[in-house]
Parts: sequence; structure tokens; C-alpha cells
Amino acid sequence: MTTHTLTATGLSFGYDDSLVLQGLDLAVASGKITAIVGANACGKSTLLRTLSRLLAPRSGQILLDGNSIHRMRSRDLARTLGLLPQSPIAPEGITVADLVSRGRHPHQGLFSSWSVKDDEAVAAALEATGTVDLSERAVDELSGGQRQRVWIAMALAQKTDILLLDEPTTFLDISHQVEVLDLLTDLNRMKQTTIVMVLHDLNLAARYADCLVAMADGTIHALGRPEDVLTEDTIRHVFGLDSRVITDPTSGRPMMLPISRHHMAAKPRSDAAGAEDAGGNLGLATQQLKTREQR
Repeated sequence: MTTHTLTATGLSFGYDDSLVLQGLDLAVASGKITAIVGANACGKSTLLRTLSRLLAPRSGQILLDGNSIHRMRSRDLARTLGLLPQSPIAPEGITVADLVSRGRHPHQGLFSSWSVKDDEAVAAALEATGTVDLSERAVDELSGGQRQRVWIAMALAQKTDILLLDEPTTFLDISHQVEVLDLLTDLNRMKQTTIVMVLHDLNLAARYADCLVAMADGTIHALGRPEDVLTEDTIRHVFGLDSRVITDPTSGRPMMLPISRHHMAAKPRSDAAGAEDAGGNLGLATQQLKTREQR
């Protein structure tokens, strides 16, 4: 795949008198995985939809390889940039295979017909998402998690060099969340696909992304490597939450531990103190057992 550039400058968007994005600048890291995080209603999904041309900004511009996306033909844009929106709706009664096949529409010319290459793309997408066995079933009969994997398969079948995904792990249990994020990582590493996704789980975002974008109030509060962005100060500013950030023992990336009113951070104890308490508790239990035996 070819590496493309996607940039936004001075981007503003709003509804009526309310601004959702405010003078935002972003240069998407080409050939990397970027995760956008932030509190609800901070503008994450709006940013993704604006980058994909679903929404027209009030001001600013979005450039794909230096050209305004609003001046590109829809088919040309769809061959380079794909979007999996939040909570997409499938046509009633459509089968999984038919829905995934729709990902190939941008590659169909005015006079061209379905090809072996299209069949191969659909089959590979179904295989990658574990949805081959569902191919003949109606999409509206599936569970939420199954439907989400089918939509991801459609996005993969489109075979774009840039892929935007709005909460791709929605409705998925933790094992399937990891599978999907592993799949996107494989796609990025093998084909250098640029991936931008909105994620709610900060720890999964930090584990899988090369770059984190932390948003607050329609602007970018912090941007960079996960270890530079996922800090206690940033979490406090963006989410209004106290936390502890430690190193994830499995990935070496930062991992956030939230602090709640009912689970305040305990003061760390030395090994000696812990051993002393354990010994004291064991001695007390032994003494109580002897007393019962003597009764």
C-alpha cells in the first residue's frame, strides 16, 4: 500500500451556536496507529466524521496528500480513505456476505464487473474477522458483537490505505476486543495501513496505538507517544479523574488505574511490614485454634 498524508488545519465544527471542534490542528501519523481518547461529548467522533467528509467544517480544511477532500470525487476518496462509523445501520434482511461485499463498491468502475480480486478481498475480510460461518445469515439476526465484526469485515474489504474507525470494539467482549485490535495491528504492520480509531478504553488505546490524541472541549489537549500522553495530569485534566499510571507488565506501555472514592490508593508497605503482619495473623489464628481445642 501507498503511504498517504492526512492533515487538518484550523478545523472548527458546530451545531447551531454550539462549537464542537474549535480551531483544531492535526497531522495524522502516516503508516501508524493513532487512537483518539477523551471524555464523552469532547468531540472525538465529530473529529473522525469530519476527517472522513461526512461532516463539513465551519472553517479550516482537511487535506489528503495536499488536496482538499471536499474537492475530491467520492469514489476516489473512498478508494483511499475508509470509515467505520459508530452504530452503523444495515439494510433490512441483507446477508453478511452481501454487506461485506459492499466494501468493494469504490473499486467498481462504471463498466467493470465483479472480479476474482473482489471475491478474494471479501473472503480475506470474512476470514480475518472470524465471520465466515456467518456469511449466509441476515445481519439483523446477529448479536451486537457479531454485527460489529461484520462491519469491520466490510471496512477491511474496502482495502483502503487509511482506515478510520469510531469505537470498533463496541459491543465486543474483552477477548474479541483484543482480537479486533490485534487484527488492526496486523493490518498496519503488514500493509502499513494508516489507522485512526476512537477508543474508550485508555489501557487498550495505550497498548495498541503508536500515537495518542487526548481531546478536551473540542481541542487537542495532548498528542504524542502513549507514555507521554497517558499521564496522571492528563487524565485529571481530560476526565476529571484521579489515577495512578504504572507500566503494563505485558506490553511495557503505560497503564491507568482509576482512583474512586470507595477505593482510595493504599499506601505501599514494605515487605518486612507485610511479613510481620502475616506472621502476627498466623500466630493469632494458631492461638485461637488451641483455645478451642482445650474447651
